[in-house]
Amino acid sequence: MTDYTAYETRLRALREEMVARINALEKDLHHQDQPVEKDFAEQVTQGENDDVLTALDDEARATVQKIDAALLRIKAGTYGVCERCGNPIGEKRLAAVPYTTVCIDCAEG
Repeated sequence: MTDYTAYETRLRALREEMVARINALEKDLHHQDQPVEKDFAEQVTQGENDDVLTALDDEARATVQKIDAALLRIKAGTYGVCERCGNPIGEKRLAAVPYTTVCIDCAEG
């Protein structure tokens, strides 16, 4: 079994970063530090900004779920194995996307 300690450390750090991002996005989404705009045009702009922030929040939450799944795979001894073909996931791919579940061939195919 390969030692994935460095990947586990990186995944945990990335998870902390994503959770901090989620917390910041939630604060921005709830406008905790800002009064509601009286101008209708500003309200529309704020609504559009909220849509972008919501999309970023959703993406960060999905990334946290992928990271959690990767950490579970490390514990289970299945980390670094492609879920589609069963072949090892290359080191370069894991370095680029440490929470990936598929090898580069399956990702491109």
